[in-house]
Amino acid sequence: MPTFLTTHLSPGLSADEISGNAPDVAQSKYATFRNLYGNMLSGFLVSIYDADDQAALEREFERVGFPFEEIHEIHFALDAAALQAMIQASPAS
Repeated sequence: MPTFLTTHLSPGLSADEISGNAPDVAQSKYATFRNLYGNMLSGFLVSIYDADDQAALEREFERVGFPFEEIHEIHFALDAAALQAMIQASPAS
């Protein structure tokens, strides 16, 4: 199932509002929530979801009333351990 990274602008969004919306988000009717990262001062949020396609994710955002700025399918992911393994495996220059 594809994974998507989304950006949201929600100035003034509080942790209490996020908590209040948590039950709706957890239902994951059309797309499955994975992570949310945010800067509460600026209202900039990034979320990670799994969905069959972008249309399903958009439908999920509409269902929970969560406006979005951008949606991008993730084709490549790299964590710190994989980065170090990549460095170790590279031939010396």
